[in-house]
Amino acid sequence: MEFAFYLAAGVAVASTFRVITASNPVHALLYLILSLLAVAMTFFALGAPFAGALEIIVYAGAIMVLFVFVVMMLNLGPAAAEQEKKWLTPGIWTGPAILSAILLGQLLYVLFQAPSGASIGLVTVDAKAVGIALYGPYLLAVELASMLLLAALVAAYHLGRHEAKDATP
Repeated sequence: MEFAFYLAAGVAVASTFRVITASNPVHALLYLILSLLAVAMTFFALGAPFAGALEIIVYAGAIMVLFVFVVMMLNLGPAAAEQEKKWLTPGIWTGPAILSAILLGQLLYVLFQAPSGASIGLVTVDAKAVGIALYGPYLLAVELASMLLLAALVAAYHLGRHEAKDATP
């Protein structure tokens, strides 16, 4: 399991570096999805499958779909679409494909190997333990985070309203 942890961590670091250095936002999004999947794999390797599943569902699923929709909504016109076709050559997919293949191979290795006595991942953290921890000693932090997210949602609604834009001179 230590091998799986370190391999997933290495893939996460490499893909996160490519997120920062990518000049095209779509390419950066591809590497960010790969980075989030690698972080989920580290959670699985550490024995926290619930946290890994949440990482995939919430971050790699919902938030990345939101980012892709924002990039699609920008719709910079036919010139940007033509430039994107020039940028999306088969060589661009080589990096994410290699890193994804490493993660897939690691996942298959971990799924089909016999349980070992490795020091990492001996205790599995289930959903009940996460819930008890979040709503036990960290109740105030969870409630403050939810109130902050609610305030951000209300502010985004009021800033994006059409009536507010029409009322300003």
